[in-house]
Amino acid sequence: MNRTLRIALLLLWVELGILLILLPWSDWWNVNYFLRYSGFAMLIQNAYIRGAISGLGVINVLLAVQGFRNRTLPVAART
Repeated sequence: MNRTLRIALLLLWVELGILLILLPWSDWWNVNYFLRYSGFAMLIQNAYIRGAISGLGVINVLLAVQGFRNRTLPVAART
């Protein structure tokens, strides 16, 4: 994989993970279109659901950090 593409993807994963960590606890989360439906509003405002979404963000950031650490070796170094 191209080095520039790999770095861009890993930075995207980190950015998405940080967004998933912070977004459920922000004010923007409470003011959105889907809160008009009462059943979905109770589900989306539940602290456990917010924590689960933040947990997915943490996993996403950890996988991105793991991707930064584990780079594949060039073909010449493998032989």
